[in-house]
Amino acid sequence: MFKTPMFSLRNTLFLRLIFTFLLILMPLLVLGGYLYQWSVQTTREDIAKTAASQTAFYLTDLENEIERIKLLQFGLLEDEDLNKLTLLWDRMGIIEKTDRINSLRNRLYLIQNSSMYIKEVSVYIHPIERAISSVDGVNPLDEERYESVRSVYGSRKTQIIEWKKGLFLSAAKPSGSPKGQPLFVVEIELDQQKLKEALAQFNTYSGSGTLLVSVNGGIQLTSGSVASFRNEASSYVGQRKNADDYVEAHEFGGHLYYIVFAGSDKLNLAIYRFIPSQVISKPLAKFYTWAWLFAAVALVIVVLYAMSTYKFIHKPLLRLVKSFRRVENGDLDQVITHESKDEFGYLYSRFNQMVANLRSLIDQAYRQKLLAQRAELKQLQSQINPHFLFNSLFMLSTMARRGDLERVDQFAIQLGEYFRFVTRSASDEIPLAQEIQHARTYTEIQLLRFSRRIRARFEDLPEEAAHTIVPRLIVQPIIENAFEHSLERKEENGLIVVRFESGDREVRIVVEDNGDDLTEEKLNELSAALADRDEYAETTGMVNIHRRLAITFGESGGLEVARSELGGLQVTLHFPRKERLDVPIADR
Repeated sequence: MFKTPMFSLRNTLFLRLIFTFLLILMPLLVLGGYLYQWSVQTTREDIAKTAASQTAFYLTDLENEIERIKLLQFGLLEDEDLNKLTLLWDRMGIIEKTDRINSLRNRLYLIQNSSMYIKEVSVYIHPIERAISSVDGVNPLDEERYESVRSVYGSRKTQIIEWKKGLFLSAAKPSGSPKGQPLFVVEIELDQQKLKEALAQFNTYSGSGTLLVSVNGGIQLTSGSVASFRNEASSYVGQRKNADDYVEAHEFGGHLYYIVFAGSDKLNLAIYRFIPSQVISKPLAKFYTWAWLFAAVALVIVVLYAMSTYKFIHKPLLRLVKSFRRVENGDLDQVITHESKDEFGYLYSRFNQMVANLRSLIDQAYRQKLLAQRAELKQLQSQINPHFLFNSLFMLSTMARRGDLERVDQFAIQLGEYFRFVTRSASDEIPLAQEIQHARTYTEIQLLRFSRRIRARFEDLPEEAAHTIVPRLIVQPIIENAFEHSLERKEENGLIVVRFESGDREVRIVVEDNGDDLTEEKLNELSAALADRDEYAETTGMVNIHRRLAITFGESGGLEVARSELGGLQVTLHFPRKERLDVPIADR
């Protein structure tokens, strides 16, 4: 039997519509996400490039400034006062020495004031063991310091020397001696505070910071927020091997920063700028808000579309499908109401009209079946009554001629009961117990005729099957068929057995005989006749009963024929148990 597949949400049109709408909306969402990420990336790169450009420009400017200072430093090597003090110290008098020293100090002071990055200008004269400073004046020569600052004498490179947490520029006057001892060394100390103040110009963004680092990492000047995470920044700088224009973000002190780098090989210095990630995200705050608003609006649109689709399409369609399934299960009392005059309103009205027409057609078909059943019953009654009446009157006449009045009386009573049963106009369906009682009456009448040659045995009808409702005259014609076609010509020991089989859902009545005339050909013809569904084919009594049972009980009712273990025909009537309390009791 065909079963309607159960409802599955996965297979509904509703999910397909939602999925299709999401496919349409997805490119817009992806494009919006891409535009947002592109804007963030572009802004970050622009800020980083701008910061790197500013830093590189500053370093270039610083290189030029150091180069200018270096030129002043080398110019001082040819200073007349300085050279005379070195070479003619012993020949000068005190006044001349004093004049020369004051003149040199003025020159040193002018060089110091020529640049904001110069903290102090000093000259170390080894032959006279004197050190002359633009700040401290004349002092004895510090041999340790002298040896440190003269290490690169004679070099015109602009590299800065790092010594005892200070930054220096040095230049020496060669002496021409084999030991390479210079005549004097000119030292310029750079002002780290001024460099630190210069770094502050890069802190244009709130929360940003700058770190200036010497090549060996000994000098680190900080500005801005770097002071709060200096150790972490120093560790990060120390781990870097390759320097790019700008690098990816890194976290310091629990905050995310973008690091911008610029280095100078001439100065042996590098500058790191730390820009908070908020600096990049802040310009995009409004765009970020619009992005979330766009996402929220898209979500609301999806929800509204889903709700409207469910309410106006899926729910009415589901209601129609459920109504169809109820109709398939036999419930024809379905009426669907719909307020809107849309397509579903039309479908619902057509559905209601279809169900009404179906009820009407089923009612007509049912009535036609009832009429056909009654017609077949009347036809069967009209076929039975004249034939049986003729035989019965002949038997009654015979007994009367013989003077057997007692049997005449018994036979007349049985004959009256028989014809009262078959000719009454009450219900066409009766309890099985009444049908079997009528079959017994008919058999007893026939045994009066064939008592010497034929015997009949009725088993007890099970109590649970006694009230099963069956059509009238379904057992007696089978017994009549056994008398006329199987046992009538049997000279002795004829036997008819009627037995019952009852289950929870089905009742079976088996009628079998021990006739000798049943051939395989006849049995096959009878089986074929019962299987023939042609309503216009010629019918016999057995075929008539088979069709009546099929009309009453459907596929679960009917006749089956086979060869009995007694040797004759075995007819099995099977039908479901069907009880009804409103069946009128047959007249007795």
